[in-house]
Amino acid sequence: MLAFRADTKFDRRMFLALGMPLLSGIAKGNTGEGVKTRKAKSVLVVFCGGGQSQLEMWDPKPNAPVEIRGAFSSIATKVPGLRFGEHLPKVANVANKFTVLKSVSHDDLDHGSACYLSLTGHFHPQKSANPPPRPDDLPTVGSIFRRIRPMGPFGFSSSHVNGPLLVPELNSPGQNSGYLGRAYDPLAVDGSNPEKSLPSLNPRDDLPTVRIQKRQSLKNALEKEQRKWESVPGLLDHDLRYKQAYQILSDPKARSAFDLSQEKDSVRNRYGRNRSGQACLLARRLVEREMPWVTVFWNPNIRGQDSAPNETDQYGWDTHNDIFESMKDHLLPRFDQSFSALLEDMDSRGLLDSTLVVCMGEFGRAPLVALEPRFAGATPGRKHWAATYSVVFAGAGVTQGGVVGATDRAAAYPIQDRVTPQDIITTLFDALGVPPTEHYHDLLNRPVAVSTGKPIKKLFI
Repeated sequence: MLAFRADTKFDRRMFLALGMPLLSGIAKGNTGEGVKTRKAKSVLVVFCGGGQSQLEMWDPKPNAPVEIRGAFSSIATKVPGLRFGEHLPKVANVANKFTVLKSVSHDDLDHGSACYLSLTGHFHPQKSANPPPRPDDLPTVGSIFRRIRPMGPFGFSSSHVNGPLLVPELNSPGQNSGYLGRAYDPLAVDGSNPEKSLPSLNPRDDLPTVRIQKRQSLKNALEKEQRKWESVPGLLDHDLRYKQAYQILSDPKARSAFDLSQEKDSVRNRYGRNRSGQACLLARRLVEREMPWVTVFWNPNIRGQDSAPNETDQYGWDTHNDIFESMKDHLLPRFDQSFSALLEDMDSRGLLDSTLVVCMGEFGRAPLVALEPRFAGATPGRKHWAATYSVVFAGAGVTQGGVVGATDRAAAYPIQDRVTPQDIITTLFDALGVPPTEHYHDLLNRPVAVSTGKPIKKLFI
């Protein structure tokens, strides 16, 4: 720190030598790389598993041939020159609150391994496959954040809402703490019950607080006699998870955070009285209680419509066939309502200033409409496509009403500002004040980089 005597006199030469570099650092946000980010208190990821079609949503190509542009038209948004698919009118009306990143790209072409890439920042050893989760998997980003920044409400610094994500029958890899051990799993919040998202933590009427405290005291006494547990990682994981559950159980304010019945009916109706809408509302409530990292799975199954075609809650974005019927009648109306409600609600409460909101999936859909005989459905759809797809960013200094990147005439390949899932994860960490150079230590005390990409500077004002 520079120190000056009270009688020090500054002339023009001294100001140029000392003042200008200081002012320059302030103007650049003083981040070391010139990124004008507003450091966030929280990150909220809306993960849309299955692959949202960029052509029907964020990056329509109205002048392309019908086999590329599809059956939908496009509509104007609040941002001059920016158009969305016709079934996103509410989202189009809040387009001035976010930036669309149109040029995300990688080369993993199946859901399980691509979700793993998107949720951990690393390619799975079985690329373009649907491997089951394994104990030696790399940790999900929420678990990494718990490892390096453990403090948060209810004893957690990260949470998963409305999971786990199925791809389509098994849990997708990349959703848990992997080799770090279950103690670092994000807090898992159920989305199937819109009224009580953590019903198992509601204390029984016949179990008063004093009895709960006695049980905790008894457990503490028994632990003193069980020193051998210190050498058994599985038991240590169980012990830590018990303490975390007890912390929520013993705190009425913590339990109330998960009780959506405390919200006004008008708010709940605006989000949508369905699983995805109420999951987004719960995510907002967790951010309000200063949960640093929240991932809400908008849909719990990438392709639940195969087995439950009449249940909109089960629909996912893996629309190989029947894409236009599925999106028009099921997927887009709900997404349009719930995602626009989330942005409007957070903005009106002042939460967007301190929260980086991201809507993303594992990849997009193919630029050519075609019927695939191996999949259910009678009308054409779009195959998996990872060469380019769109991700939406809002809040925490992100440009309002912006567009980053561009694609070719078929929305098939990026032609400007190509970025990767690794870059997205690095940007999320950086927004929370975790620089790309930071490391955590695994259970063998080996240093591991929290992320391997580069912050996406053009997203920010």
